[in-house]
Amino acid sequence: MIRLAALALILSAAMAQAQVPEPQGFHGEPYKSPVPATLSGARVVDTPQALVLHDQGVPFLDVMPRQKRPDGLPEGTIWNAPPHMTIPGATWLYDTGYDRISSVEENRLAEGLEHATKGDKAAPVVLFCRTDCWMSWNAGKRAVQLGYSGVIWYPAGSDGWQAAGRELVTAVAP
Repeated sequence: MIRLAALALILSAAMAQAQVPEPQGFHGEPYKSPVPATLSGARVVDTPQALVLHDQGVPFLDVMPRQKRPDGLPEGTIWNAPPHMTIPGATWLYDTGYDRISSVEENRLAEGLEHATKGDKAAPVVLFCRTDCWMSWNAGKRAVQLGYSGVIWYPAGSDGWQAAGRELVTAVAP
């Protein structure tokens, strides 16, 4: 029953994608909102295609942000971020999908792409976050701007992966 509900959510998100145009620049808040069906310069895949790419060993890059320490915690409070769940084998390039990123995040994305593609800008690489999340669209656009021609955007992300009955694992930050 839960899988059916998740699948319905994914399908409704896919229908909404067809109605959202690509912005000229990067998309800011709200990041969790309907996304376009396209990403200029990149290939867009659905979950069955992503599963095949994963099985073929194509690198996956997760661009979901790290959860920040909540404001207002009393001094001395020990806080541990909850684990981030991701697609098995994915590299977590946290905080690289915002509309504006610092040079630290720019470098994290550039180095992550370089490592994942072994320096081959034409090599396939899948970028994702969650369903209806602009973070992976923004990161994919940046990858295209950096000269990568093998960019593959997986808009259903970890939500689509899990809805297909696949497991998620705890991410390890690079």
